[in-house]
Amino acid sequence: MNPTAVSASPDATRVAAIQMVSGVSPERNLDRARELIADAAAGGAGFVLLPEYFCLMGNKDTDKLARAEIAGDEQAPIQRMLAESARAHGIWLAGGTLPVVSGEDGRVLNTTFVYDPEGRGVARYDKIHLFSFSKGEEQFDEARTIRPGEQACVFDAPFGRVGLSVCYDLRFPELYRSFGDCALIVVPSAFTYTTGRAHWEILLRARAIENQCYVLAAAQGGRHENGRRTWGHSMLIDPWGEIVACHEEGEGIALGAIEPARLAEVRQNLPALRHRVLG
Repeated sequence: MNPTAVSASPDATRVAAIQMVSGVSPERNLDRARELIADAAAGGAGFVLLPEYFCLMGNKDTDKLARAEIAGDEQAPIQRMLAESARAHGIWLAGGTLPVVSGEDGRVLNTTFVYDPEGRGVARYDKIHLFSFSKGEEQFDEARTIRPGEQACVFDAPFGRVGLSVCYDLRFPELYRSFGDCALIVVPSAFTYTTGRAHWEILLRARAIENQCYVLAAAQGGRHENGRRTWGHSMLIDPWGEIVACHEEGEGIALGAIEPARLAEVRQNLPALRHRVLG
């Protein structure tokens, strides 16, 4: 599945949001992620984002505990695959999320690692806001098996500052304000079908509009082996809130470009960031 390279200006950076329907086998998930990363790179992407839980959607919430890795362990299978993929394709790679040892029995951190084109780890973010939802047979409480992170994270890429967030963070705009001036915000996610259908696009476009930056969101999107259904609709949104690219359902890639001229145009025409009074 090689996505068509998008038309972009010479100073643009092509970016890709990978959508998966991850299953219960980490090994199969890693193999598929590796293939999709290669496809995104072949399509011209210089920055690639995987979805939340790309490596495992277990039959039970506790399945992730056995697969937790020590942060920075270069030989741990998930981190090794991410570093090797970034280096092999010469791309910036934000590795969705993976379970990381938290130091607390029965709970892990849900962590995003970012790698540069040399395969070096350059940033880490532990998901701060933990999802809880109860409606009929849908029951979720991430805090049972996940320990919340405590610190926001931004890093510098060649095209500008990038802010890291994960899924449920999307509902807390104060986190994104804390990033400061970003060119791109990333949101690896596994939104449920119910909450995604109602709020996913609205929230993503709101974060792009109010922060006047690009938003790249990579989602899980389909019916999983464990019976869970996720919303999908991985997308790239520009600083005006326009959807640049979207992959609706099933495996695939949303490929688009970050255009510096577009970023500057929106901020010049409507200088809302300079008009802030509070915060």
